[in-house]
Amino acid sequence: MFMNFSKLSVLVVEDSPAMRQLLADLIQTLGVGSVFTAANGKEGYDEYVLRLPDIIITDWHMPGIDGLQFIEKVRKNPDSPKRTVPIIMISGFAAPPRVEKARDFGITEYLVKPFKAQDIARRISHAINQPRDFILTSEFVGPDRRRRKDDTKKGQARREVDIEKNEKNIEHQKPKRPRKPHRKI
Repeated sequence: MFMNFSKLSVLVVEDSPAMRQLLADLIQTLGVGSVFTAANGKEGYDEYVLRLPDIIITDWHMPGIDGLQFIEKVRKNPDSPKRTVPIIMISGFAAPPRVEKARDFGITEYLVKPFKAQDIARRISHAINQPRDFILTSEFVGPDRRRRKDDTKKGQARREVDIEKNEKNIEHQKPKRPRKPHRKI
């Protein structure tokens, strides 16, 4: 599957000079038209405002403003010029609580180190070809966290189907043993 990324611009925010250069070279090898880099979240935000990239790839752990703080600034700052920009977070941590935390900050994709060029190409392609609705509330700003969409039912009919599923799930659960009452001595 060949994708033409020549019209894309990507911002790489990574504190390790070697990793930053590797990512920039890798992304250019994929045919991305413009690649910009920054060494930390503060520089990253400045570059983001200046360049308005189509996609941001950021590391999690960086000195000063880390990846999560950077994402929060992109997503929640009222002066942020392009809050819906797809953000791919890279990290050495794959534990579900970490991924969930990054997701809750508004990332679009999550990529665990070490990774292959094909993995980055897939994440970029997914962000472009299968964009998710963007959610903007007082509690959350970012892409819709649900990946699967079932468009067979809409509105109230959809909710009724969900209620029926939940009722069936409740019926199939094992009943819990009642607790023994505490004795007063």
